[in-house]
Amino acid sequence: MISRIVPTVILVTFGIVWLAPVYLLIVNAAKSPAEYNPRESWQITDWSLWANFQDAIRISGLGDSVVSTLIYATVAPLIAVIVGAAAGFAIVALRLKHGFWWFVFLFGGSIFPLQMIILPLFDGYTRVGLYDERLGMILIYTAISIPFAAFVMRNFFTGVSYNTFEAAVIDGANTWRIFTRMYLPMSGSALVAIFILQATFIWNDLLLGLTLSQSDEVRPIVTTLAGMQNTYGGAQLSTVLAAGIIVSLPTVILFLFTQRFFARGLALGQY
Repeated sequence: MISRIVPTVILVTFGIVWLAPVYLLIVNAAKSPAEYNPRESWQITDWSLWANFQDAIRISGLGDSVVSTLIYATVAPLIAVIVGAAAGFAIVALRLKHGFWWFVFLFGGSIFPLQMIILPLFDGYTRVGLYDERLGMILIYTAISIPFAAFVMRNFFTGVSYNTFEAAVIDGANTWRIFTRMYLPMSGSALVAIFILQATFIWNDLLLGLTLSQSDEVRPIVTTLAGMQNTYGGAQLSTVLAAGIIVSLPTVILFLFTQRFFARGLALGQY
């Protein structure tokens, strides 16, 4: 009996601790600006959540940012998973010459933190005319997504027997057919997991959006959210929190509907 109760109590305690910030976010986002008081952050004193949602959309211009971020979070991960899968296939199945060093070259793109390259990246973007352009944002998001995609897909394809590739060659299939008709379908869960992770990263990005974009039509949504709070007449905190809920909902919904594929894909990629 004790061995059952103790783990249950521990899990419930951790669950409450984890949900406490969510409770604070919702309760304070539901308060009208006139009723908001930091000393009463735990209390439900008002319920103006829908009105705060409307104010957040009207004040911040989240609509334009949502469209831009949807483009970034869809196009960049999609390109990254295709390129990563092709790289993993070439290294493992085609046994590319010096494949390990090609893999190190690809994965080396994720070694250096963004803070180290953000200044030369900004300088290069301004020189070539990619600053504050959607194309520029797609390019950088794709570039930082490819190393992780190549890493996972290389590990995944390592677990696929090489006899599969040899049997397809003997049957007369060319390389493109083997890749598109055999290797891609069998790696669907891994591709979905990579897409979800990279799309979530792009959706929640602040640093690149803050550095490489300026207009509301180009800025990612989290950058627009951060701009709602400033020294000179920023939005009320309850409105900012309501906007935070709006920004968080798409990723939460994405994980809820794809968690099975996500968990399966991560498990398949660990070889």
